[in-house]
Amino acid sequence: MTDMTLSARPDVASGGVLYRLVWKWHFLASLYVLPFMAMLALTGGVYLYKPQIEAWLYADQMFVTEGEARLSVEDQLASLTANTPDAPGVKRLRGITQYDDPTRSTLVEFNTAANVRSYAWINPYTGELLGHVARDDTPMRMLKKFHGELLLGKTGTKFVELSAHWAIVMFITGIYLWWPRGSRSLRRAVSPPKGSPKRGRSWWRETHLFTGFLATILVVPILVTGLPWTDVWGGSLKYVQEQTGQKSGSLRFSRSVPKSTASEGVTLPYDQVFAIAAAEGLAAPYEMRPPKNDSAAFWIRSAHIDRSEQTELIIDQYSGAVLKRHDFGDNPVVARAVSWGISFHQGEMYGWLNLAQNTLAALLAFALALSGFVAWWKRRPAGGLGVPAAPDASMGWGMIALITVLSVLLPLMGASLIVALILDRLLFQRLGWFQG
Repeated sequence: MTDMTLSARPDVASGGVLYRLVWKWHFLASLYVLPFMAMLALTGGVYLYKPQIEAWLYADQMFVTEGEARLSVEDQLASLTANTPDAPGVKRLRGITQYDDPTRSTLVEFNTAANVRSYAWINPYTGELLGHVARDDTPMRMLKKFHGELLLGKTGTKFVELSAHWAIVMFITGIYLWWPRGSRSLRRAVSPPKGSPKRGRSWWRETHLFTGFLATILVVPILVTGLPWTDVWGGSLKYVQEQTGQKSGSLRFSRSVPKSTASEGVTLPYDQVFAIAAAEGLAAPYEMRPPKNDSAAFWIRSAHIDRSEQTELIIDQYSGAVLKRHDFGDNPVVARAVSWGISFHQGEMYGWLNLAQNTLAALLAFALALSGFVAWWKRRPAGGLGVPAAPDASMGWGMIALITVLSVLLPLMGASLIVALILDRLLFQRLGWFQG
């Protein structure tokens, strides 16, 4: 590794020395990032098609033949507690989703009698229980957890977040390495590699540079919009939002939502709650969560894919009065930006074009990881890593400023960089590791 301290000596990294230094750090970061990039590209690319995949996996449960009249929601729920071998029982009703498509079944989220969080699909015309599954056993749920945390909980999510931080650094350094210089013209830099993989290392290197150029444009926005989900970066953002009044005003988990105005009486039928949402102009489908106790209220929202349509209501469980309404436009500007970013990340923001764009980004990210690995494999010496050689050189003010800014904006990257530099000084240099 290389000394990154500031120096007034004339051997401050510049020109070819700086290029070799950046290449070395780009290479070292790739040892950690590329396996994660390949995994995130594959899992994220598949997860983009969650609605289509689930419609295929659960076609017999999600779709029904349209009947003459729908049963009340309460009558539909009876199939969950019926005295039959297939009935799972209900310890807690979590939510009900209704669609404006007459061929869609009613989706119910609940805890079974054994307290397993589950989904069930019910035929709204016959009340038949079409199927139920534990939420954490659904393939898309498991894929999402692997994508975000490697199925390792809070520990796994730190490793994934760290890879995202360093991936952003890799794209920055990669663009520097891609930038046309010497005999390599801009036209060549933005052109696909010629020939075939049979040309060997040079073809794979050019492929890596070209896919990196395209991936920087398409993948970096996906990385950035995924950061609000992370523990460290996302947690820091939430703290800043809270301190600056930019937190989302969503009513779903708010502790300050109004309560029902009476503590006793008859709770409204669920169908009436859905009818109130429709009368208030909410766009279908509707996701409703019933009150948890006698003083609580109904929460219902539009589950429309368009974020601007996702209005929420708090409805008195006895009178049906709308106690509070929250429209997407009521959110502060940062909260709206984060929400739109999540919509973009999931390929939902502007229809099929967003989906196609993110699919291409996933393919490019995987190709980038693959080409980087193959190019390294073909150039590495037998029995060694093939760390690029770089002379000892000190960083100038500009490079130090860039590293400092990145370390503040990407705190896990900054912390890991400090650890790496300490280990390099105390251990790696003595053992001769990563020296090139």
